[in-house]
Amino acid sequence: MLLSRDINVIPLFIVYICGFTGVANAIDLKTGVDEQAQLPYWEISTGGMSLRLIQRLPIQTRGYFMARGFKAKQAERIAQSCLFQTIFKNISDADSAGSPSNLEYNLHGWLVKRKGTRHRPKTREDWSKEWQAEKVSQAAQIAFEWSLYPTQQEYKPGDYNWGMTIFNLKPGMKFDLDVSWKQYGKLNKSSIKGIECAPDINPQSKESR
Repeated sequence: MLLSRDINVIPLFIVYICGFTGVANAIDLKTGVDEQAQLPYWEISTGGMSLRLIQRLPIQTRGYFMARGFKAKQAERIAQSCLFQTIFKNISDADSAGSPSNLEYNLHGWLVKRKGTRHRPKTREDWSKEWQAEKVSQAAQIAFEWSLYPTQQEYKPGDYNWGMTIFNLKPGMKFDLDVSWKQYGKLNKSSIKGIECAPDINPQSKESR
């Protein structure tokens, strides 16, 4: 699979006002290929935060969760649910235009939109009900919980975290994502357009042809 390494920077016509400084900051969208994962990413950033979503191939996810105690059918269900590696940072400590500020988010406030349908990401708590009903081992459940991005969290300036976010769509599907976070004393919102779930492919088999 050949992926372009070009990175596109697209300034969105969305601004938020930093409550402490009165400075308006544009929200930028970047798309490209993540250097480490070698897979497409979508990223938004402001003067106070950055959020990057990196595709995860279903084949990666199958092997990852089977190695942590899940049955093949369960790992397949996860792999077919559109996973992204998520990296969320509070960069307000490096913002020369504003003041450092804590950042809070809650995935229950995010919205996946595709062809007139809307739903929120499938969180740790959503999956936990299924795993308990299926009597998945405690060790596998703990490994799953720690692999997924936390449902809600607060970051001090300079803090960040990463983990898998599950958008509950099929491989290859495109969608828009409305995200929200609290910072500088207010609720901030943005929309990331045209995100694409990773296709269900094996890059190594293509390279070997």
